[in-house]
Amino acid sequence: MTTSLDRLPPPPTEEPAAAGQPAALLRLVLVVAAVITVGFLAGVGETVLLVGALLVCIVLHELGHFLTAKAAKMKVTEFFVGFGPRLWSVRRGETEYGVKALPLGGYCRIIGMNNLEEVDPLDEARTYRQKSVPRRLSVALAGSAMHFLIAIVVLFSMFFWTGDQANYLPLPTIPGSAKIVGIDGLTTGASPAQEAGFKLGDRIVAVDGHRFATWDEVTGYIKAHPGQRLDVTVERAGAKVDLYPTPVDLSKVTPSGVGTTGLPKVTAPTGFLGIEINPSVVVHSGLGASISEAGGAWVHVSALTLHALGRLVTFHGISDYAHMLTSQKAADSVTPSSVRFASPVKVVQLFHQAGQNGLPTVLWLLAIINLSLGIFNLIPLLPLDGGHVAIAVYEGVRSRIRGRRYQADVGKLVPLFYLALAAIVFLGATSLFLDIRDLVS
Repeated sequence: MTTSLDRLPPPPTEEPAAAGQPAALLRLVLVVAAVITVGFLAGVGETVLLVGALLVCIVLHELGHFLTAKAAKMKVTEFFVGFGPRLWSVRRGETEYGVKALPLGGYCRIIGMNNLEEVDPLDEARTYRQKSVPRRLSVALAGSAMHFLIAIVVLFSMFFWTGDQANYLPLPTIPGSAKIVGIDGLTTGASPAQEAGFKLGDRIVAVDGHRFATWDEVTGYIKAHPGQRLDVTVERAGAKVDLYPTPVDLSKVTPSGVGTTGLPKVTAPTGFLGIEINPSVVVHSGLGASISEAGGAWVHVSALTLHALGRLVTFHGISDYAHMLTSQKAADSVTPSSVRFASPVKVVQLFHQAGQNGLPTVLWLLAIINLSLGIFNLIPLLPLDGGHVAIAVYEGVRSRIRGRRYQADVGKLVPLFYLALAAIVFLGATSLFLDIRDLVS
């Protein structure tokens, strides 16, 4: 006796959760709540939330793959946030959704991504490899497209809502006689500004008899005179007061105070007093200007990212990177042409600094990270999304030339796959090494 498949009962669209799933979900929620609470108690709550926002961006990357795969009638068996041991999961229809222990990304498993994967013959028609080239390209490109979309929305929000804090647009010229709004110290004691008697509200009139039109000229003069006693005339309550600070060498001291957060590390002799001028000046834009500026910033950051990736594979780029690995001084003396990836440790540090500097800087950093992730994922090498794009395009071209369906033998690319994977692991490990070395140095 034979049984026709169409007479079998349809598979259930939703499986009941396992007995332990509600408890696992509750534990997961409690762990997340505890991490956020501890973060706020430790004074880094904003940083925890910002890292969570980045994780959401990565989830949206995978959601792009998921939605386009579903639209193409492909079979998606898993959609997970994180890697490693499973913390919680639930099955809905043919897909298992869940969270894993290491929040370093996520993945969306689509069956039949290449000709090497064994698939149930009944599911073959729903594999990635059996779909048309446009369908496969839509899935492969969807993750990076999500990052690009997030970046343009975030950039528009920065220009239109929070304003730009000299991240892309130049700040208005600050006069040299701007009011002092903050006085910083040093980790080892008082700063030159504190010792000389500067006060909030003072306005610098002259330095060593020189009058400066802009604040940049004032700071440039101070930076050029480390260890040299200066004669600074300030206006205080309508009267002129002479102060005599001696700038310390910023390459030999560590400043402290709200205004010193995020100061770049310097290695050359640089004068430092410890005074702050207008730290929160931002430039707001109208609707039309914000759209234009968001597009311009998107192109600008993308071009810089592509240039950096291109330089990394040159002889000079490789040589510079190797020099940074072997020399702390070389790693500290980063030039505009230097290429250095940020590990999760550095990303957390950057988010913490951005949170201290204000929401405009947070949005700018979030846009840069999304653009960088989107472009990096399009490098035409497996296991990156760009590798799948390259294969789909190659198959499409070969199919047109042959006049019939052509499917690439991915097995021939296995050595290249492992080489690319080794390069990604190497960059990740060395970036982590550089960032940890910076923290302990």
